[in-house]
Amino acid sequence: MEKLRPYIQIARPDHWFKQFFMFPGLCLAFLFLRDIPANLAGNLILGLVSTCCVASANYCINEYLDAPNDRQHPTKYLRPAAQGLVRLRYVLLEYALLACLGLWLGFYINKLFGFTALFLLIMGICYNVPPLRTKDVPYLDVISESINNPLRLVLGWAICIPDHLPPSSFLLAYWCGGAFLMALKRFAELRSIRSKEVMARYRKSLASYTERKLLVSAFFYAMNTALFLGISLIKYKIEFIFLFPLVALLFSWYFSISMNADSVVQTPEKLFHEKKFMLYTALLVVLFCVTCFINVQSLQFLLEPIN
Repeated sequence: MEKLRPYIQIARPDHWFKQFFMFPGLCLAFLFLRDIPANLAGNLILGLVSTCCVASANYCINEYLDAPNDRQHPTKYLRPAAQGLVRLRYVLLEYALLACLGLWLGFYINKLFGFTALFLLIMGICYNVPPLRTKDVPYLDVISESINNPLRLVLGWAICIPDHLPPSSFLLAYWCGGAFLMALKRFAELRSIRSKEVMARYRKSLASYTERKLLVSAFFYAMNTALFLGISLIKYKIEFIFLFPLVALLFSWYFSISMNADSVVQTPEKLFHEKKFMLYTALLVVLFCVTCFINVQSLQFLLEPIN
């Protein structure tokens, strides 16, 4: 069992909580459904397992290929791959098993779910594997990593609606929101590694950033998130207007956390230490889900055209 531990660690089961971001896609689908699918509960369980497997497959190659760089990091040098505790052939075997299981379950649910899971797997290769390795390219690293957010939205949606994609405004809002979070993660990493030389050895893209550039980019992504959320509100659900101030507070709070010394934003799995923030985030997701089922007729005048 001790020999298996490093291979379990590189699959990062502590990151599986990120599949929580599938649920807004699931609830969004209810806006467009007349009847709830009979197999919803079963597909939801299979969908979560499938997504966890695909995500863990990506983490396996991520950690193995990042090992030389992680040895230069003040804390990531403790990771199993960085310490030389895993072998390539077993990492590839683990990757293949997780990827195949995830895709098999995904296509068992439906084609949209299966192809989206495959796209998630391909993006993991683009992000981690040379010669593409987009994580080494400034700005493209943030954009390519944050695309996992709208893909999770589609996965949640596909559990209920297998023959159509979600509205593009929701997808773009989710993508830009993820880019905002990712830009602040890079910002926190930049602040924690003061040496330019160490920074360049750890991650090439970081050496091209400055705190100013990352904060400006985060502001850009936040503005686009608000824009696309506004489009979604006008086209599909005016009741989301109640959530706007709460979403703005969430972004502002996360920004504040990123300014802390050695911020937990660098390692999102440690955000659980920010208990009040996590409780607020969970509450906001619940409110989003509830709002999907609420119709306030008195708000419809906001959508009426001016004669």
